[in-house]
Amino acid sequence: MFGSRSSKDDKPAAPVTADSSQPRDPQAPKGRPTPKRSQAQSQRRMVTAPTTRKEAAKRTREARRADMAKRQEALAGGDERYLPARDKGPVRRFARDYVDARWSMAEFFLPAAILILVLSFLGGQAQALSLMLWMAVIVLIVIDSFILAFRFKKQLKERYPDESHRGATAYALMRTLQMRRMRLPKPQVRRGERP
Repeated sequence: MFGSRSSKDDKPAAPVTADSSQPRDPQAPKGRPTPKRSQAQSQRRMVTAPTTRKEAAKRTREARRADMAKRQEALAGGDERYLPARDKGPVRRFARDYVDARWSMAEFFLPAAILILVLSFLGGQAQALSLMLWMAVIVLIVIDSFILAFRFKKQLKERYPDESHRGATAYALMRTLQMRRMRLPKPQVRRGERP
């Protein structure tokens, strides 16, 4: 009963296959040796919970900073996976490319406004000139925006008839108000290039 097994009872161990549908026989070998305790402990990943509120805040801040860095990188490179929801999708990408491929009057609004402001401080004829220039800039921006919206909607219906176009025109018009160098996501096409 407690004696050793005879050589007749020895059977070669069958190779173990990873079949999750059948439960493993408790007497069957694992197919690998049991690791030593020191080795098992070194392989174990220890996730320690923060012990203080200060440490928890620090970890949260670091995670938020890493997430923001990833988003900034995506905005700079145009990586679709990490873009904010307002910039995702083929329609929004086409809107960005359409605006970036052309010159628009609205992107010169900020430099023109600074020039008009300086002229208005000079007084006399310069002040009258600044008022006329201000009106001309606004009229040109409105006309350019109407032309852009009309052509953009037409192109959008041709290219993406099945996609939702909601908010795409407003998105394109808002992008024209930014100077090209300051646009996010960064422009992916050159001026004059067909989107």
